[in-house]
Amino acid sequence: MSPKPMARPGGRSARVQASVHAAVRELEAEQGRAALTVPLVAARAGVTPSTIYRRWGDLQELLSDVAVERLRPDTEPADHGGLHADLTAWAEQFLDEMSSTAGRAYIRDALLGDPDGGNAGQCSAYAAAQVDLVLDRARERGENGAGGAPARDAVMDHVVAPIMYRILFRPEGLSAAYARELVERTLDGLPD
Repeated sequence: MSPKPMARPGGRSARVQASVHAAVRELEAEQGRAALTVPLVAARAGVTPSTIYRRWGDLQELLSDVAVERLRPDTEPADHGGLHADLTAWAEQFLDEMSSTAGRAYIRDALLGDPDGGNAGQCSAYAAAQVDLVLDRARERGENGAGGAPARDAVMDHVVAPIMYRILFRPEGLSAAYARELVERTLDGLPD
């Protein structure tokens, strides 16, 4: 079973979160990240700075929350008709998005403002849910090696984890070919 994304708060809380997140994105685009302050974001969002401090703690935790939301996939993985093609296309797209300038900034923000590891866990859940969709489609088509959690864990450990490690610590040499190689090795190791 795939991890469920965190429920979004409703009512006023949802409106505050949406307006503060929008303010962060707008101000960052207009003035740059270095210019962001809690009072500036609060003024743009139409809330008090104490609302932001109470809900997020500090600017870094707010930026982390915004980053996690920006890292949430907008669409399901494309269906190319087979596990190999689906997983390869997904891994290439994942690597491309996460290693982009924006992707690296979101990853950095998500991790820096995450004292308890919850945001990192949420980002991992996003990737796991995408992998689950790819594997579920393969299982529905009757493809071998696409069964459940062990396959997801194999993909997370042997495709997602190396990509993230390389993005964070050794970004040189990242390419679609690297993603394809990881998928090949992983699929070769899945049980039939």
